[in-house]
Amino acid sequence: MTRKSAQIPAAALPELAQGRLLTVEQAAERLNTSVRFPRRLIAERRITFVHVGRNVRIPEAALEAFIAAGLVEPITTRRRRAV
Repeated sequence: MTRKSAQIPAAALPELAQGRLLTVEQAAERLNTSVRFPRRLIAERRITFVHVGRNVRIPEAALEAFIAAGLVEPITTRRRRAV
């Protein structure tokens, strides 16, 4: 049985699904991790991904959003000098 894919206009796609699509290997390289980590993110639905036929791709914008969500700002405190 064959599935017919509906053509969806680019304007109707979510913002994170537009732009460059990365393979799991490219995403892993970008995150400096093994391939297993992005695959786990996909399996746990913690990152947006796109099915292209049987292949899985991660939008570059979704990867950037994932990285930004995990960003922790440093705490800056003033230390007083002991007199």
